[in-house]
Amino acid sequence: MKHFAVIGLGKFGFHTARALYEDGNEVMAIDADKSRVQTIDPHSTEAVVLDATNRDALKSLGLEDMDGVVVSTGTKISTSIMICLYLKEIGVRKILAKAMDEDHGKILKLVGATEIIHPERDMAQRVARGLSRPNILDFIPLADDYDLLQVGPPREFIGKNLKDLNLRARYNVHIIAIKELVPENFLLVPPANFVIKDSDILIMLGKTEDIKGIRALK
Repeated sequence: MKHFAVIGLGKFGFHTARALYEDGNEVMAIDADKSRVQTIDPHSTEAVVLDATNRDALKSLGLEDMDGVVVSTGTKISTSIMICLYLKEIGVRKILAKAMDEDHGKILKLVGATEIIHPERDMAQRVARGLSRPNILDFIPLADDYDLLQVGPPREFIGKNLKDLNLRARYNVHIIAIKELVPENFLLVPPANFVIKDSDILIMLGKTEDIKGIRALK
């Protein structure tokens, strides 16, 4: 089980927190607006009323131990910049921040964000790619008890090849593709001698319960 925090519970933040929680993660949802916090409370592990621009208050939450923190504040650009800076200073390793535009995204990167989210642009590109270059995976009619999972490799996978890991026998899951980030490459049905790196993204197919077992690995 992974642990995430979402700061800012507008539409994007609310749905992000809820989706993470419903996917079996522990989620801390944070906003200065009490009504927003009350709304997300049934869909999170912990809902906190807090001004995230208060560095000491932010530090008290223990966010440095999270697997990731999503910053999804409103249209006041300075707020997200300040929060990302504080999260970086606190020691949060993975900071995903929603940007209003390209320049805002560049600034967020400079102050500590590790990944920038442009919701409208990213969704538009996804829709366009789906229309012009449809992914064959979109057309596989999965049964209700099967899932596709895209995940970074657990520590015990790194440095081992697929044959030695024998995931089909150990976890009853199949690695159907691997995205290599360094250098960028996509392998469909990777060979048994492929050695997994910490920068790789694994795309797995398996029963929902078996996939949960992979998610639980650190």
